[in-house]
Amino acid sequence: MSKAVYVTGISRFLPNAPVENEAMEAYLGMINGKPSRARRVVLRNNGIQTRHYALEKGGTPTHSNAQLAAASIRLLFDARFTQQKLQLLACGTASPDQLVPSHAAMVHAALGGDDMEIASFAGSCAASIQALQMAYLSIASGHTENAICSGSEMLSHWMLAKYFQNEADNELALRDNPLLSFDKEFLRWMLSDGSGAIRLENKAHGDRPLKIEWIDIRSYANKMPTCMYVAGERDEAGELQGYCRFEPNEWLSKSIMSVKQDTRLLGSHIVQLAVKSLKDAAAKHDFDVATVDHYLPHISSEVFRNPLCTELKEQGIGIPLSKWFTNLAHVGNVATASMILMLEELARTKELRSGQKILITVPESARFSYGHALLTVC
Repeated sequence: MSKAVYVTGISRFLPNAPVENEAMEAYLGMINGKPSRARRVVLRNNGIQTRHYALEKGGTPTHSNAQLAAASIRLLFDARFTQQKLQLLACGTASPDQLVPSHAAMVHAALGGDDMEIASFAGSCAASIQALQMAYLSIASGHTENAICSGSEMLSHWMLAKYFQNEADNELALRDNPLLSFDKEFLRWMLSDGSGAIRLENKAHGDRPLKIEWIDIRSYANKMPTCMYVAGERDEAGELQGYCRFEPNEWLSKSIMSVKQDTRLLGSHIVQLAVKSLKDAAAKHDFDVATVDHYLPHISSEVFRNPLCTELKEQGIGIPLSKWFTNLAHVGNVATASMILMLEELARTKELRSGQKILITVPESARFSYGHALLTVC
């Protein structure tokens, strides 16, 4: 029989002061020296009001990704749970500082302290729930007594003007169809920086710990093509070719290193598969979605809120919007850190009651992976 696993601490680190919409280009720069003509339309669609950048004005970094992760992890150490007690560190990110060494190794180096087991998870938005599952299974199996998982992003570095050759300027098309804004220009005005961390233990500690009931992750990469990608480009057949297939001069001339998204593919499938995967997970774990008290969906833009709500109803697992909790408007889309940032804010700002159920949904558009987790307030 597996052992019970509890969330006994959640932390966040958002670098520097919040950046309002009108100040974004002071940090990210202007493409071709000109203000973006699409920015306001994109921001009106995605609903973000403020976000955080690990940058100074002008684009100079203030933190590395590893430093962001370490900052939130340190907040989980206290007199009872010291750094020396940590047995497993599992780290997820979409934007590591380098390809090798692994992100978790760099976070461990930034933390210092004793030797420990580490695990790294890459990808995009689902990397942190994969790290959470690793930590959960390690404790549930008895392999370790505790663990910390983190999700962190330094995405602003990819959004700097110097990495983009041309600016989308079809403002009329953006106004008529918001999904058309989900390309380089959308991502540039959407993604931001920050980190979150979760402490897990085999015994409940502290005020209102959360018991992890189950975590379910599902990939549809066997059926779905690539939708969002970095350091590559799709060929005429639609297959993703990695950066090593291109000449070094093409890395800049073709914007190989920029973040790209197939907006039509995203709009056609991201919501439908999110609900299908949740419905399958609920059936697998014999869980009635109607019993949820708090629903935390990672929505990358407000344009997906109503379609997701509608799709949940149409597939027979409707969750009233009154039960939803998101913080996109003031935190922004911090990719894999977003899940933890939502959970941290829920626990910090809401009066959680014993027995309440918290359901988390994390869609990842890169090649359509989804993670869901159910927690019970102790």
